[in-house]
Amino acid sequence: MSDIVSISSPRLGARISAAGAELVRLQDGRGSDLLWNGDPAFWNGRSPLLFPIVGEAKGNRIRVAGAEYEIGRHGFARTATFALVSSDTMQCTWRLDASEATRRQYPFEFRLDVTYRIEGAALHMTAEVTNTGDDTMPAAFGFHPALRWPLPYGKPRAAHQIVFDQDETAPIRRPIDGLLSAARYPTPVRDRRLALHDGLFEDGALVFDTLASRSLVYGDAVRVSFPRMPHLGIWTKPGAGYLCIEPWQGYASPEGFDGDLGDKPGMVPIAPGATETFGMSISVDVRDGGDA
Repeated sequence: MSDIVSISSPRLGARISAAGAELVRLQDGRGSDLLWNGDPAFWNGRSPLLFPIVGEAKGNRIRVAGAEYEIGRHGFARTATFALVSSDTMQCTWRLDASEATRRQYPFEFRLDVTYRIEGAALHMTAEVTNTGDDTMPAAFGFHPALRWPLPYGKPRAAHQIVFDQDETAPIRRPIDGLLSAARYPTPVRDRRLALHDGLFEDGALVFDTLASRSLVYGDAVRVSFPRMPHLGIWTKPGAGYLCIEPWQGYASPEGFDGDLGDKPGMVPIAPGATETFGMSISVDVRDGGDA
């Protein structure tokens, strides 16, 4: 089995690892890197996949049918080894099936297929979660790509912003000891624009749990689209050279939540034999990205 698969078009190239089925490199048509390099001095991730939970559960434990299971932040997919199902020059699909190791953390039968497809200057990422068991399966899923900050198109770091496709007037949440704050905070978005600076992230991620947009433009050059993902996290470590733009279905357990996994806000119930699909895309605006 290949440990790394490369896919490309003349305008975009990507590399995906069997470790976590993680996107580990993304380059425009000129060979400029768009994805963070995983420098462990700040954060060794690049674009992990979050499944079967997003964020943390209280005490790193979930409860299912009265039993407790220990599970780490963002679940286990990001540290699992996926099998390569198929690949060609512009597309690859990876698979993770339930196993003894996953059942110790999450007592459900599932199949997770993740497909990366390049079309022109766009990378499309699609995750299909299938319930292969006999009971309704609560699941969450999230994407976590770390894009370079600054992007390689000449603008200084301080000039970068996010422009949402809708007004984002609803309050946001913050992480409190890894859980979702009960408190709500005024949105930092003004006229659809979020001016980026390290001070935004001194208290951790910005969590948009009441999100109007399903698309945004970062740094005037990269569009991130997530048509069916209702939640969004934006995060960096102050001073680091990346910005994580994270479309989610689900989020960390709210402060004080101690119920069954199926009652955890943001979880999706998947019926036996059914499949739930999650997706996002990253595309380079050719007007700003040169040959990308």
